Amino acid sequence: QVQLVESGGGLVQAGGSLRLSCEASGRTFSGYAVGWFRQAPGKEREFVGGIEFSDDEPYYADSVKGRSAISRDNAKNTVYLQMNSLKPEDTAVYYCAAGSRVYLNYDRYDYWGQGTQVTVSS
Repeated sequence: QVQLVESGGGLVQAGGSLRLSCEASGRTFSGYAVGWFRQAPGKEREFVGGIEFSDDEPYYADSVKGRSAISRDNAKNTVYLQMNSLKPEDTAVYYCAAGSRVYLNYDRYDYWGQGTQVTVSS
């Protein structure tokens, strides 16, 4: 079993930055890919980005590409999502998930965190 805990969310003004963390416990997740998703009220959960375990290659949704960066620190069992130039439409609960590969579909992941709220004010 892998337990995931997200942190780093909060209230930020448009144009600001946040770094979200996804820390694993219970079992190392160096062998897992990690995906980031977000869900705004009344909307479907959507893929934000992810990072593979084999080569640490990151992937990004078009909506955040160019202003986000995903990295992992296996020694700390932590994956990070750095988000810059935040927009009000980035407001959502952000989740991390662990699985065998980076998938766009959220139902392909094995473990999920509880989420962290990101609110971007205009």
